Amino acid sequence: MLIVTTNDIPGYRIDAVLGEVMGMTVRSANIGANFVAGIRALGGGEVNEYTKLVYESRQQVMERMWNQATERGANAIVACRFDTGDIAAQFSEVCCYGTAVVAVPLAEGEPGATPQSINHAKQGGR
Repeated sequence: MLIVTTNDIPGYRIDAVLGEVMGMTVRSANIGANFVAGIRALGGGEVNEYTKLVYESRQQVMERMWNQATERGANAIVACRFDTGDIAAQFSEVCCYGTAVVAVPLAEGEPGATPQSINHAKQGGR
Protein backbone atom coordinates (compact mmCIF):
# COMPACT_ATOMS: atom_id res chain seq x y z
CA MET A 1 0.00 0.00 0.00
CA LEU A 2 1.24 3.45 -0.90
CA ILE A 3 1.06 5.97 1.93
CA VAL A 4 1.97 9.54 0.99
CA THR A 5 1.75 12.96 2.59
CA THR A 6 0.78 14.59 -0.71
CA ASN A 7 -2.80 14.99 -1.98
CA ASP A 8 -2.08 12.95 -5.08
CA ILE A 9 0.37 10.30 -6.22
CA PRO A 10 2.47 11.13 -9.29
CA GLY A 11 1.91 8.49 -11.95
CA TYR A 12 -1.37 7.29 -10.44
CA ARG A 13 -5.00 8.18 -11.05
CA ILE A 14 -7.31 8.20 -8.04
CA ASP A 15 -10.46 6.33 -9.07
CA ALA A 16 -12.24 6.28 -5.71
CA VAL A 17 -12.10 8.13 -2.41
CA LEU A 18 -13.10 5.81 0.44
CA GLY A 19 -12.95 8.31 3.28
CA GLU A 20 -10.80 9.25 6.23
CA VAL A 21 -8.88 6.53 8.02
CA MET A 22 -6.94 6.86 11.24
CA GLY A 23 -5.04 5.11 13.93
CA MET A 24 -4.60 6.33 17.49
CA THR A 25 -2.84 5.33 20.67
CA VAL A 26 -2.29 6.81 24.10
CA ARG A 27 1.02 5.78 25.62
CA SER A 28 3.10 6.32 28.69
CA ALA A 29 6.67 5.29 29.43
CA ASN A 30 7.14 2.81 32.25
CA ILE A 31 8.60 4.05 35.53
CA GLY A 32 12.02 2.55 34.77
CA ALA A 33 12.23 4.30 31.41
CA ASN A 34 11.11 7.57 33.00
CA PHE A 35 13.80 7.26 35.67
CA VAL A 36 16.59 6.48 33.17
CA ALA A 37 15.36 9.23 30.84
CA GLY A 38 15.39 11.73 33.71
CA ILE A 39 19.02 10.89 34.50
CA ARG A 40 19.98 11.02 30.79
CA ALA A 41 18.27 14.41 30.39
CA LEU A 42 20.64 15.92 32.94
CA GLY A 43 23.53 15.38 30.53
CA GLY A 44 21.67 16.60 27.45
CA GLY A 45 21.38 14.90 24.09
CA GLU A 46 18.91 12.37 22.76
CA VAL A 47 16.71 10.56 25.26
CA ASN A 48 16.69 7.09 23.71
CA GLU A 49 13.91 5.75 25.94
CA TYR A 50 11.47 8.37 24.67
CA THR A 51 12.70 8.16 21.08
CA LYS A 52 11.91 4.45 21.12
CA LEU A 53 8.47 5.09 22.65
CA VAL A 54 7.57 7.70 20.01
CA TYR A 55 8.89 5.55 17.15
CA GLU A 56 6.90 2.52 18.32
CA SER A 57 3.79 4.68 18.75
CA ARG A 58 4.06 6.04 15.20
CA GLN A 59 4.49 2.53 13.78
CA GLN A 60 1.47 1.29 15.73
CA VAL A 61 -0.86 4.09 14.60
CA MET A 62 0.27 3.76 10.98
CA GLU A 63 -0.53 0.05 11.11
CA ARG A 64 -3.97 0.77 12.55
CA MET A 65 -4.64 3.34 9.82
CA TRP A 66 -3.40 0.89 7.16
CA ASN A 67 -5.76 -1.80 8.53
CA GLN A 68 -8.76 0.54 8.28
CA ALA A 69 -7.84 1.44 4.71
CA THR A 70 -7.41 -2.21 3.74
CA GLU A 71 -10.80 -3.09 5.25
CA ARG A 72 -12.40 -0.44 3.04
CA GLY A 73 -10.72 -1.81 -0.09
CA ALA A 74 -8.11 0.94 -0.50
CA ASN A 75 -4.70 0.39 -2.00
CA ALA A 76 -3.31 3.81 -1.03
CA ILE A 77 -3.61 6.59 1.53
CA VAL A 78 -3.09 10.22 0.55
CA ALA A 79 -2.68 13.32 2.72
CA CYS A 80 -1.22 11.28 5.60
CA ARG A 81 -0.57 13.34 8.73
CA PHE A 82 0.53 12.76 12.31
CA ASP A 83 -0.79 14.60 15.31
CA THR A 84 0.42 14.36 18.89
CA GLY A 85 -0.76 15.72 22.17
CA ASP A 86 -0.42 15.34 25.90
CA ILE A 87 -3.03 13.99 28.26
CA ALA A 88 -2.25 15.03 31.82
CA ALA A 89 1.48 15.09 32.45
CA GLN A 90 2.21 11.40 31.89
CA PHE A 91 0.45 10.35 28.70
CA SER A 92 1.06 11.07 25.04
CA GLU A 93 -1.55 10.70 22.35
CA VAL A 94 -0.34 9.88 18.84
CA CYS A 95 -2.73 9.93 15.90
CA CYS A 96 -2.11 9.19 12.23
CA TYR A 97 -4.78 9.99 9.66
CA GLY A 98 -5.27 10.30 5.94
CA THR A 99 -7.66 9.60 3.09
CA ALA A 100 -8.12 6.03 1.85
CA VAL A 101 -8.24 5.84 -1.94
CA VAL A 102 -8.13 3.44 -4.85
CA ALA A 103 -5.15 4.50 -6.97
CA VAL A 104 -4.58 3.07 -10.43
CA PRO A 105 -1.05 3.18 -11.87
CA LEU A 106 -0.69 4.95 -15.20
CA ALA A 107 0.77 2.69 -17.86
CA GLU A 108 3.48 3.46 -20.39
CA GLY A 109 2.27 6.01 -22.92
CA GLU A 110 -0.35 7.53 -20.62
CA PRO A 111 0.16 11.21 -19.80
CA GLY A 112 1.73 11.58 -16.36
CA ALA A 113 3.08 8.02 -16.17
CA THR A 114 6.25 7.56 -14.13
CA PRO A 115 8.79 4.71 -14.14
CA GLN A 116 7.27 3.50 -10.84
CA SER A 117 3.69 3.55 -12.15
CA ILE A 118 4.70 1.90 -15.43
CA ASN A 119 6.39 -0.93 -13.55
CA HIS A 120 3.42 -1.24 -11.19
CA ALA A 121 0.98 -1.31 -14.14
CA LYS A 122 3.01 -4.07 -15.82
CA GLN A 123 2.66 -6.15 -12.64
CA GLY A 124 -1.10 -5.84 -12.74
CA GLY A 125 -1.16 -2.70 -10.58
CA ARG A 126 -3.71 -2.09 -7.79
